[in-house]
Amino acid sequence: MAAGSTIDALGQFELHPVLGSLGEALRFSQSPLFMLIAVVLVLAFLFIGMRPASVVPGRLQAAAEIGYDFIHDLAIGTMGEEGAAFFPFVFALFFFILAGNYLGLLPFSFTYTSHIAVTLALAVTAFLISILASLRFQGLGFFKHFMPAGAPVWLSPLLVPIEILSFLSRPVSLSIRLFANMVAGHVLLEVFAGFTIMLAGLGFFGHILAVAPIAINIALTALELLVGVLQAYVFAILTCIYLREAVAH
Repeated sequence: MAAGSTIDALGQFELHPVLGSLGEALRFSQSPLFMLIAVVLVLAFLFIGMRPASVVPGRLQAAAEIGYDFIHDLAIGTMGEEGAAFFPFVFALFFFILAGNYLGLLPFSFTYTSHIAVTLALAVTAFLISILASLRFQGLGFFKHFMPAGAPVWLSPLLVPIEILSFLSRPVSLSIRLFANMVAGHVLLEVFAGFTIMLAGLGFFGHILAVAPIAINIALTALELLVGVLQAYVFAILTCIYLREAVAH
């Protein structure tokens, strides 16, 4: 928010205890609160949407079916028939991220996907599941992938560490991509909102000039709606790709 002549664009990401003294005692901040809200909203959307189970679906049922079919096709299309086993995880991952991205656009809300601790936890979870799947489907042969096929053996001291570092960088890149996009979008929204308030305080001409940052914020909000679903999709499809490498030998 704008404070005097300054704009505190990063203050929106600070964590504060909620729910009064109970939140203080439990160190319960707005981040886990909105995670719970996101889970409830997604479950309510799926339960209420699919409850009619009509042959000719209504709007809510159609939306729930489209979301289900979209992620199901993504998992099966990427991983093959083995993807059915990982579909629930990818489905939950996609909608948890999507709900977090969109909740953060509402007034007085919080974007929990703007915290690297959250995105890293999601990325590490996906990474560990891909490793466990690799060991399940490939056994110890999984470790052969760290030595590129056809490469001279004498290059192994160089190539193997490079392959291991590349492999271990997956959760880092996955988490930073989502975190950075969410932070950047919300910082821009806050900055231009601050410009609007500052210009509006300059009188008549300030009100005229304030139209520009308002128009930019409207465009940025539309862009954030696109980025929100796009980042959830990218996170889900990269998870599917990592799992495909695990199950496809």
